[in-house]
Amino acid sequence: MRVRSLTLAAAGLALLAPTLPPADAPREAVARQRVAPRGEGSVRAADLLARVRDCAQVSDGRYRTDEDAPATVPVCGTDTAVHWTADMDIDCDGRPGPYCNDGTDGLFYASTAFTQSDGRYLSAEELPYIVVPSASPVWDHRAHGVHGGSLAAVVYGDRVQYAVVGDTGPADIIGEASYATAQALGISPDPHSGGTPSGVTYIVFKDTEVKPIEDHAAAVAAGERLARLFVQGG
Repeated sequence: MRVRSLTLAAAGLALLAPTLPPADAPREAVARQRVAPRGEGSVRAADLLARVRDCAQVSDGRYRTDEDAPATVPVCGTDTAVHWTADMDIDCDGRPGPYCNDGTDGLFYASTAFTQSDGRYLSAEELPYIVVPSASPVWDHRAHGVHGGSLAAVVYGDRVQYAVVGDTGPADIIGEASYATAQALGISPDPHSGGTPSGVTYIVFKDTEVKPIEDHAAAVAAGERLARLFVQGG
């Protein structure tokens, strides 16, 4: 169950937008719109997953994936990254568009914790981003070099998608990413019925920042380089 993301304020990644229907497209169009699964770069999903097979827990507790789920997901860490494996709920928050608005998403919130370089909120439809839990006694992402614009590799099946940290969510729930992230991974991006209940691995590289946050090409280039170092033990 997706719950409304929390907002803070701060900084800003725009992928070429998918082909969009007219602005008055019905909600059903959201569920129907799909793209072929794809990966970015040459680093294999299997190699990234092998690197994070073991968990050195850095969180002081575990997270739930949904409001009514038990707390089973730890945040793990290496010298250069933090990672967790959870579900993927769809974050449609930020600038409204044909697929993400208060008509298609009952939990729509027209802002994100971080903003683009032009001051506008992020677009979940256009921008591959992930959501991190708000800082709490369980885990404070900021203390581990994670903040708005931090670079992430999201792995699902045999696909790798590079993204940025673009929003914050509830302090006790983990496993959420933008419409664009889900769509690129071949996961249904429908904010009402999409997402996947398990099998998504989120790897966030510490002390990184994509500038401007909306520059997806920069995220891919940096992500490919860091992912390659990461699987080599860096």
